[in-house]
Amino acid sequence: MANSGNGGIFDLGELRSLIDELGGVSGEEREALLAEMAGGHDECDCGDCGSEVLSFPPVEVASAAELAEAVLSVPLVSDARRLAVWTGAREVTEEGMLFPADAAEAGRELGLTGERLRLVWIVAVNSGLLRIDRAGASPGRALPPDLMEFWDGVVMDVLDRTDEGLTGSAVADEHLTEMLATIYATSDGITYAALVEGMLQAHEIGCEARAPEMRRLREELPAELDVALDLLRYCGLFERTADGVRLTPLGVWAVRQDLLREGHDAPLLSEVAGFAELSAAELVDAMLSGEAPSSAPMLWVERRVPEDAARELIKVAASGTAGQRGVIGTVLEEMGPEAEPALREALAEPTMWRHAAVWLGVRDLDAPVLTEDDGTWLAVDTLATLLHLPDAQEAMGEFEALEAGDELLRLVEEVSRSSHPDAIAVLELLGSHHPDTAIAKAARKAAMKARSR
Repeated sequence: MANSGNGGIFDLGELRSLIDELGGVSGEEREALLAEMAGGHDECDCGDCGSEVLSFPPVEVASAAELAEAVLSVPLVSDARRLAVWTGAREVTEEGMLFPADAAEAGRELGLTGERLRLVWIVAVNSGLLRIDRAGASPGRALPPDLMEFWDGVVMDVLDRTDEGLTGSAVADEHLTEMLATIYATSDGITYAALVEGMLQAHEIGCEARAPEMRRLREELPAELDVALDLLRYCGLFERTADGVRLTPLGVWAVRQDLLREGHDAPLLSEVAGFAELSAAELVDAMLSGEAPSSAPMLWVERRVPEDAARELIKVAASGTAGQRGVIGTVLEEMGPEAEPALREALAEPTMWRHAAVWLGVRDLDAPVLTEDDGTWLAVDTLATLLHLPDAQEAMGEFEALEAGDELLRLVEEVSRSSHPDAIAVLELLGSHHPDTAIAKAARKAAMKARSR
């Protein structure tokens, strides 16, 4: 969705999930419209990028003193300091690297060879431990007072080397950022088997790898990944566990910095802990106002029995506004089958039973069949979340991305006949803010019809 700061509630992509669940709906026509309406709302609206904005679970980071002390014990950092002292003042190649004879000597005396020596050299130079000019290499500055800024630069140097074959595994290099983000999202780490399987899936989907390549990778990737993880451990990012890997405290800090730079939602536990103590109604209001980050509900649910949490949310939604249902819908979407009893109870609620039917259906659980009218009601309910946003006017600007056409005109007509209490308000919203004059005029006309009924 757009990074609107409203906790992820304006998510017209929710409409797409209704398609296969609506029994009497014209499939191709409604698919075309809803796909059109959902498009573009999963991307950042910062204007500088088109990347998807992701929400990560809140994390705890070690104290600044502990982290700074840990930087000094990272093998890569220690070797960069050793290499800088060893190098002293000497000539370098036109590319600013050690001559082969000096590189061989560094290997003998420091145990640094090949790509590892190149990585350590780059870190030493980029961090200022070594200075390169026309005269060659010479001693640079000492470690800066701000060791975390220094560490951030070291990690960026490491991640920038993936195009040059950082880990020795092409697959690990290709998907290193995804791997770091995945492990960041699992505070207890990830098993080795799950990591291998995740990397294979990422490669198969992201790189459209064919069956022969995947068969080869299934045999080769475990050994490659083992070597890659050793390199990342050397860089201070990973540590081994009994059956897998996890980020080090420095790794957690560094990955979070990178996620924040990319505009993702990666809060500290201290920033969202208070939201976990709120009632369901208070949490929903905080999300609707934009006060709570989109990661707050994750922690709120984690602190409760899933079925009980779902029941609390549904109680608020059943008597609340479309805006509240929009917020609650995004939270319920993240809950698994353990919440089924609460969703079955919701089938008895007039304003929630359609949402509950969709929730059950998409999880292949027994659910009522929805009619075309039910589908329209849900579409109105989702669009009506705009009526309850503090920046509804700005959010409506996203309608400029919609391609007006017969499908949108047809939905406008369907909305005018809907029994949803917000149907007229939604039509008036479209009539006032849709950039296409034909759509806006049709919506105003449909609103007049609906009022006359």
